[in-house]
Amino acid sequence: MKIALVHDYLIQMGGAERVVSALHKIFSNAPIYTAAALSKKLSDELKDADIKTSFLQNWPYMDKEFRMYFLLYPFAFSSFNLSQYDLIFSSSSAYAKGINKRKGQIHVCYCHTPARFIWMQEEYLPEKNNPLLKFVLALLTPYLKSWDLKTADNVDHYIANSNYVKERIKKIYKRDSVVIYPPVNCARFKTSTDVKGYFLILSRLLHYKRIDIAVKAFNKLKIPLKIAGEGPAIGELKSIANSNIEFMGYVSEQKAVELLSECKALVFPGREDFGIIPLEAAASGRPTIAFNGGGARETTISGKTGVLFNLQNEESLINAVNQFNAMSFNSYEIIEHAKKFDISVFEKKIRGFINEIKIL
Repeated sequence: MKIALVHDYLIQMGGAERVVSALHKIFSNAPIYTAAALSKKLSDELKDADIKTSFLQNWPYMDKEFRMYFLLYPFAFSSFNLSQYDLIFSSSSAYAKGINKRKGQIHVCYCHTPARFIWMQEEYLPEKNNPLLKFVLALLTPYLKSWDLKTADNVDHYIANSNYVKERIKKIYKRDSVVIYPPVNCARFKTSTDVKGYFLILSRLLHYKRIDIAVKAFNKLKIPLKIAGEGPAIGELKSIANSNIEFMGYVSEQKAVELLSECKALVFPGREDFGIIPLEAAASGRPTIAFNGGGARETTISGKTGVLFNLQNEESLINAVNQFNAMSFNSYEIIEHAKKFDISVFEKKIRGFINEIKIL
C-alpha cells in the first residue's frame, strides 16, 4: 500500500504542523506533498521527511507573505501527480484537500477547519487592512466557495480535529466526520519547580487570535505577560502594550518548552478550532486561562486544568485572572489530563480508523 501525505504548507509550525509530524511518525515512508516548505522552521520530527514542494517553493516573500498567494494554492495542489499512490492522507485547513485523485484511490482528510478566509470572513478579513485586498477577496468569494465545495466532494473520509470543527464540516460540506484530537508529544515537555511570576502567550500573532484582549487586560492588571510568536499583528499589539508586556518574537522549540514549564499560566484568548497550546501547557503541568469557546471547551477543564472566561473582552479576562490567582492547581492532575491527548493515543486512533475503513 503506497501512501502520500499532503499538507497546505510547512512555513510555520503550529498545531496543524504538529499533526503532520505525528502522521509522518506513523507513515514514515510516505512523502509529504506541500505547496512550500521553509527548512529553518521545520520541527525536529520533520527534518528527515521526504518533502515534495510545488512550483511556489521559491517564489519571493514566501517566508513572510505566503498568504498573499492564496489564489495560487489550488493550482499548486492540482499540479501534483499522485496517481502512483493508493491512499492520499491530507492535513488541510484550506488547500490540501484539493489534491487530484484517480479512480480507485482513497482520500482521507484530517480537517483542521473548512477554510476560514472563505467561510468565516468576519474573523479573517481583519488580517487584510488594505481595502483593495478586502474588495478583491469579496469579489472572488463565490469562486472560492465553489472550488472549496467541489474539492470537498473528492474526499472519501473526513476526520475532524474537534467536535467544534465536526459541526462546521457538517454545516458547510454536509459531510459526517470522525473526531480524533490532535496529538501532544507529552515526552517533549517538562515540569519545573521554579515557576516564575509571568503569564504566557505562545501564538502566531494574527488578529483573529484576539491577543489584543490580553494586552489590554494585562495593561490594567500591571502584571508580567510574555508574548512569544510573530505575525502581522505585532505592530498593532506593541503600540498598545505597556512595559509589563514583553514581546519575545520567534522562539525555538527548546525555548518554548522552557517558557511553558516556568509560566504561572498560559493565556489563550482566541476562539480556536482546537488549540494545541493549552495541552502543551498542561503537559508541562501548567494551567490555562482560556476563552470559553471553540476547541478550548474540549481541552480545558475549568477549576481543574485552568479557568475559562465567557466573554471575549478584557474585563472578562481580568476577572478570570483574578479568579485564577485565588485558586490552586494540582500539576500532577493537569499532566494526567494532557496524557489523554498524547501522541501515542493519536497514533492508536489513526491506525484504528484506517483499519476500520479497511484501507490497510
